[in-house]
Amino acid sequence: MAGPTRAGGYPDISSTSTSGFIPALWSGRLVEKFYGATVFADIASTDYEGEITAYGDKIEIRTVPTIAIKDYVVGGGLTYDNPTSAKVTLNIDKAKSFAFALNDIDRHQSDIALMDKWSEAAGEQMKIVIDKDVLGQIYADVSADNQGTTAGVNSHSVNLGATGSPRQLTASTVMDFILGMGQVLDEQNLPATGRWIVIPPWLSTLIKLSPLGNTYVSGDATSIMRNGRIGMIDRFMVYSSNNLAVVTDGATKPTRVMAGHSAGLTFASQMTQMEDLKNPNDFGQIVRGLNVYGFKVIEGKYLASGYVYK
Repeated sequence: MAGPTRAGGYPDISSTSTSGFIPALWSGRLVEKFYGATVFADIASTDYEGEITAYGDKIEIRTVPTIAIKDYVVGGGLTYDNPTSAKVTLNIDKAKSFAFALNDIDRHQSDIALMDKWSEAAGEQMKIVIDKDVLGQIYADVSADNQGTTAGVNSHSVNLGATGSPRQLTASTVMDFILGMGQVLDEQNLPATGRWIVIPPWLSTLIKLSPLGNTYVSGDATSIMRNGRIGMIDRFMVYSSNNLAVVTDGATKPTRVMAGHSAGLTFASQMTQMEDLKNPNDFGQIVRGLNVYGFKVIEGKYLASGYVYK
């Protein structure tokens, strides 16, 4: 006997032949699915996530004022400043959702928890979409002194590439580029600890091929090549990601490499809705979720942007 008729998107689970009915056997294992790495939770401050309740929320973040330092003259008296704590508004103005239906027949013909597995897959894919959104926009708020062909607030001597003039990197120049990113942040007085840099996989390969992949760069003689991991380079925690922005600029496709300190970027996200409902139009369940989030460059001088190609 043939199985139930299925609409588009629902494959037939049985087959027939001249020798009679051949049952379809359902494995209790799923084919492995791999997901791209995401970095937004590691490069941004997430201190304000617990304050989110819904889409449209606004979180007011107070900043520390700059206190003026003056020369003191004995008997000259003191003048008093009235510092104000400026505020930055983090708008929870972005939302991503997923929704899928699980038919009872599919659910009962397999002994695996399909609903849980598919929900987990949706969550992973949502993180990738959010990661691309964050990395694809924050470069626009980087301080002008921390990007371009004359970067460096004091030296104006570091070439990080610019629109119309992307910087080409090779195995012999990649370390010069990364050290230059570090210099740019040094000139902005950023702490040596807590720094990060996000690079594309091709740049990771250049680092591994670089003649400078040694103790000076990594802290020990083997860490650059150990298990294919890069680790720390010039005080940067290095992350490799496919989610960086890539643009077309003439005959090249430069990548916008991002670096900085987590104090320069804040991110907040909350899964505000997660529902498991009876499907009103079919037998089975509906699962749907809503994730709201927002991100903000708090201080552009705490970030640096490179514009490079291989």
